[in-house]
Amino acid sequence: MNALRAVAMLLVLLLAGCGVPTDDQPRAVEAPPGPFPTPGTAISDPAGRFTEALYFVRDDRLILVYRRLDMSPTVTQHLAHLLAGPNEAERAEGLATALPGAVTVAGVRLTGARAEVDVPPVVDGAGRSDEVFAFGQIVCTLTARPEVDAVSFLRDGEPLGVPRADGSLSQGPFTAADYVELSGSD
Repeated sequence: MNALRAVAMLLVLLLAGCGVPTDDQPRAVEAPPGPFPTPGTAISDPAGRFTEALYFVRDDRLILVYRRLDMSPTVTQHLAHLLAGPNEAERAEGLATALPGAVTVAGVRLTGARAEVDVPPVVDGAGRSDEVFAFGQIVCTLTARPEVDAVSFLRDGEPLGVPRADGSLSQGPFTAADYVELSGSD
């Protein structure tokens, strides 16, 4: 019995001396500031309750940018923010967009977990070589939303073949994985 008592006492002493202080009440712990950028990301707006992910272009790479907003944007608003391009601070960081002139967007709607982007016909001679970046910006931005798993592009209600990062044409649906080769790390 004494051996069992000695083992119990030794166990209590070991646990009491493990370096973890005891408190009478729980301590408040503050979370570190976030979001946490990964290589190839930038945070342009530190204020706001909601984080909006946008993909822009720098040095032939898609770069993830986080903006902080007071309200969570709808999918239509989110796409409108992307189409508006980088703000002044983002442009000062060397960010640009491939969207103007490469891809025109007429609208977007959610069908289940898929964003369907309407792309009107292009004017002859308006094609650009950075079209893959434009489609990559849209796909990566929209699939960064929790409710969007994939993106499809439609023209006159029919699936549109668009370039993936590997140069192949596909009618989708597309995910960020289709453009991972274009993702940059600074």
